[in-house]
Amino acid sequence: MAFVFTPEEPLIDWLAQLDGWLARQPGFFGGRPVVLDLANVKLHRPGIAHLVSCLLERDIRVIGLESADPAQLGPDLPPLLSGRPVNGHEVIALSRPEPTKAPVPAPKPQVASLLIDRPVRSGQSIIFPEGDVSVLGSVGSGAEVVAGGSIHIYGTLRGRAMAGHMGNARARIFCQKIEAELLAINGYYRTAEEIDAGLRGRPMQAWLNDNVMMITALN
Repeated sequence: MAFVFTPEEPLIDWLAQLDGWLARQPGFFGGRPVVLDLANVKLHRPGIAHLVSCLLERDIRVIGLESADPAQLGPDLPPLLSGRPVNGHEVIALSRPEPTKAPVPAPKPQVASLLIDRPVRSGQSIIFPEGDVSVLGSVGSGAEVVAGGSIHIYGTLRGRAMAGHMGNARARIFCQKIEAELLAINGYYRTAEEIDAGLRGRPMQAWLNDNVMMITALN
């Protein structure tokens, strides 16, 4: 399973955002392979090497590059990949909201959301730290959906669902049919063996109650 990182300029701010994520979820990437998409930055070979080194210092291993100028590559850098999917697994990059060009007076708070209009296949990772994730299909075994807010699965959940991943204890998980390998909300989790067998194959919701995960059927 690989992740795609899409750094943005200024890189010092992007790395600071990454450090904030790692501070909240230490060891989340844990040496997992990462693809570095350089479409949004202009870097020469020394800059690319420095960025790869900065990620390695954070225990993030870059296995390949995308959208890089071949002339700026060399034997000391990861290879240039032809494009996604990587090793047969489609991956979705961590992202951050685009900054507004001008401040808007007294804006109303809005909840960001991500809609996935296809099944999430085995080996895929959907990561959306900014808000809720809705999947209009099933989540296969070995796949994972990670959201800063709540997770809505309008199909069978066979993989892993991790809601409230940025410290949101009010997040919930909903699915039409539970066959999950793991459920987690704000760092509290239950594995397949800890989920009531009577809930298997039924619509369910999960939430936290005084740091205890509650899982109930929806019908």
